[in-house]
Amino acid sequence: MKRYLNGPLLVMLAPATVLLGVFILLPMLLTIWLSLQDWSTQTGFDTARFIGLDNFAEIFGPGSVGRDFKTALANTAIYTVASVAVILPLSVLFGLLVYQQRVAGGVVLRTILFSSYMVPMIAVTLVWSKLYSPSEGPLNQILGWLAIPPQKWLSSPDSALGSIVLLNVWQQVGYFTVLAVAGLTQIPKTLYEAAEVDGAGPVASFFRITLPLLRRTMLFSGVIAIINAVQVFEPVALITQGGPINSTNVLTYHIRRVGIERSQGGLGSAMAVTLMLALIVAVVALFAFARRGGEEE
Repeated sequence: MKRYLNGPLLVMLAPATVLLGVFILLPMLLTIWLSLQDWSTQTGFDTARFIGLDNFAEIFGPGSVGRDFKTALANTAIYTVASVAVILPLSVLFGLLVYQQRVAGGVVLRTILFSSYMVPMIAVTLVWSKLYSPSEGPLNQILGWLAIPPQKWLSSPDSALGSIVLLNVWQQVGYFTVLAVAGLTQIPKTLYEAAEVDGAGPVASFFRITLPLLRRTMLFSGVIAIINAVQVFEPVALITQGGPINSTNVLTYHIRRVGIERSQGGLGSAMAVTLMLALIVAVVALFAFARRGGEEE
């Protein structure tokens, strides 16, 4: 019986497996192979020359290539940590507001949050570039009404990356709010009723019931948020081009600059492999942290 069932199961899985292999596994293996080669993107793969780990030694070395790469890696790490640290708490807060049916304006808030995620990132980037305009931008005009000096936003190395983080939070928080609401619907209401009978207030119920039971949802949200953050590209490519003074030069944009604009395919592939490994380490560390927290409780 088991053999009979395996046949149809394999037939159904075959198309998806083939597609994953062709469009995901093969490009990954090709990128790893190219990271060990001296290769220009203006030539064919037959011109690639094996140089071992020299590309990795160069991007982590003391030269200009290494300095630019390490700056891009640090910017990506800061952007990712800041985005996740803001998105996850906001998604839980908005999820609680949306989930409460008796809150006034809950339907309007739900519509606004959900619709923001449906807007393409390119459109969001173009709109926010106008909002950040130092002279006629609405954000600086609002600050002027509050007697706050106008901010440089994207034109200052101190605030440019944070401005990109704010843009990303606005676009992404609606999606993660949906995930938070889905997690809240899985929590039995009887637990809150029992806590209320025992005299627990809303704050105690939130920290003793809601947060612990949202751990799996938050773990999934954290992984997706990290993956989305390290792939940031459109805001940098469209409005900052990595500036000012490399303050927004993230790895995805830097890989494109090195691999395509400078035709250094081997170096670009080595950077892409490093980004992939860093992402794997971050996700594994997040799972380990979540498991350790669960065991302690």
